[in-house]
Amino acid sequence: MNPQPSDRPVPAQFDARTADGAVLRVFAEGRGRPLLLVTGLGGTAGFWASISETLARSFRVLRFDQRGLAASTRGKAPCSIETLAQDCVSVLDEAGIEQAVVLGHSTGGCIALSLAQLAPGRVEGLILSGSWLKPSRYMAAYFGARRDILGSHPQAYAATSVLCAYPPAWIEANWPIYEAALAAAPLTVQQQSVMAERIDALLAFDGTAQAAALALPVLVLGARDDMVVPAFLQEDLAAALPGCAKTMLDSGGHLFPISRPDAFTSTVADWIGRLG
Repeated sequence: MNPQPSDRPVPAQFDARTADGAVLRVFAEGRGRPLLLVTGLGGTAGFWASISETLARSFRVLRFDQRGLAASTRGKAPCSIETLAQDCVSVLDEAGIEQAVVLGHSTGGCIALSLAQLAPGRVEGLILSGSWLKPSRYMAAYFGARRDILGSHPQAYAATSVLCAYPPAWIEANWPIYEAALAAAPLTVQQQSVMAERIDALLAFDGTAQAAALALPVLVLGARDDMVVPAFLQEDLAAALPGCAKTMLDSGGHLFPISRPDAFTSTVADWIGRLG
């Protein structure tokens, strides 16, 4: 790897290749301190589109389609949180970035925590958004049920993703979000296989060891009305990271980066600005 100077522009779109043959589509915008955005179960860069536009006013923002999703290919490695963390290293390598703040939402928070253990020198700070330390019985039941309907009722799978992820009044006022989710339901066997292995990976993850060894600045960011990763799990995550900062929004549901974009981006920018 030949790192570029931190102020050198990154191409707006490029591909990062992994050792097992996956090709990851990466999108970059803005200048300044590098900020890597890691998506949750859905795994696409599109999740961050409007958020990235705002954050790019202050940072060099990278976001990418995770393996097997959207414009990225699957590769041959078994899907695990550690594999997905190694993919983040490939993205940073291709961008020529030695160190970045890493913001992971939901499953992306597990990936970010794993990345900090795998390559601590590459991570300047962690923002763990709507994430958890290890699955509870509640999460195992919720994701297990979604996995069960994935193959037989993919549109119901997509519907539950939206209906559980936002406050009901917000969904009602933003109904195209629901319609878009149904239109993007995983209808093919290949799409269903990728999502099933991702569910298995998140349910198998236990970040207890990673948290105990972590020696980085961390912000735990959540919403008190999250029905996918309940607030008690986010509180447990913060308790396992002594000295971390914590911000809990009063509302927004699990996908509060979308439903509460102003609060989300301002909290992220303020915390990164205090890193020095």
